[in-house]
Amino acid sequence: MTAVARFLTRRQGDRPHGRRGRWTVTDVLTYAYLGAGVLVMFGPVAWLVLSSFKTPANLIEFPPTLLPLAHDTALVGDYPQPLPLYDVVLEDGTTARFAQVRRIGLTAQMVDPAAPDDIIAVPIDQRTPVRSFRLAFENYTESFTRFNFARYLRNSVVVTVGATLITLVINSMAAFALSKYRFPGRNLVFLVIISTLMIPISVILVPVYLVINQVGWVNNLWGVIIPGAATPTGVFLLRQYMLTIPDELLDSGRIDGASEWRLYWQIVLPLAAPALAVLAIFSVMWRWNDFLWPLIVLTRSEFFTLQVGLNAFQGELQVQWHYVLAMTVLTLLPITLVFSLLQRFITTGIASTGVKG
Repeated sequence: MTAVARFLTRRQGDRPHGRRGRWTVTDVLTYAYLGAGVLVMFGPVAWLVLSSFKTPANLIEFPPTLLPLAHDTALVGDYPQPLPLYDVVLEDGTTARFAQVRRIGLTAQMVDPAAPDDIIAVPIDQRTPVRSFRLAFENYTESFTRFNFARYLRNSVVVTVGATLITLVINSMAAFALSKYRFPGRNLVFLVIISTLMIPISVILVPVYLVINQVGWVNNLWGVIIPGAATPTGVFLLRQYMLTIPDELLDSGRIDGASEWRLYWQIVLPLAAPALAVLAIFSVMWRWNDFLWPLIVLTRSEFFTLQVGLNAFQGELQVQWHYVLAMTVLTLLPITLVFSLLQRFITTGIASTGVKG
């Protein structure tokens, strides 16, 4: 831990053998910039995770609290339900802990847990709720009974994995042809593919839905998987990376009698693994977080993905935020896992893109 702390706090003027230089303006600005970046990037995520363990009453409090705090209760006398506890300021300035029976307007009827027979009227501004740190795990357990999480999770996994695999195959084939074959109109075809990035998704929603409806893929997971399988971003990323692979490797394979499919499968794809990993990360994020298109294509609950299924907690009069937050945290876990496994390829894949035109 000492070595880690020394590494994180080392400065530009540090010298060998443990001799430390003076703090400079650059050091202060650097740490301030990095600290602000960490706060901006991970602050909302930390707030989301902590809020997912809050009770509904704790979520609507103002001013909001960072930690999940629950109102302490106690069984008092013959009252069947636990009563909330409050610290009350008495007339002599001392503080006593009472249990609230009910609230009537601006007055709360409270009892002393040691003498529950006497009801005391206390103005609500003279009481302070007694709260303690408590994680509301029931947000997660109850949401499984009220929310068909397992089915929606399976649908999301099928859509994400299926769309990602098809995306990698189709885009890598197109990139292989556009980068390793010379034919008339090659650059024009590539330009047309890239130009589709300028078309807003809202323009093609209706035509694509009409096609899916004619094929019979409404309320079918294939209707979510296939339309977004070929992406111009993926073709561009893989083509630019494959341009860095020497053509001499393919010529050597052809001399040895390898087919074009074998060149693509056993030579190009393994060498393009960093770019494929980057595209896989992008595809997983796109498919897993997609909401609009599945909402249009899927109308039966048994085919809902997680993002569409989360919308079930939004009622006409209220939103069950404690369930929504808990399920949102669970939906983030697969994305975090995929990113942690493949993040080492991101720098290599993106840095090598566009080296050769």
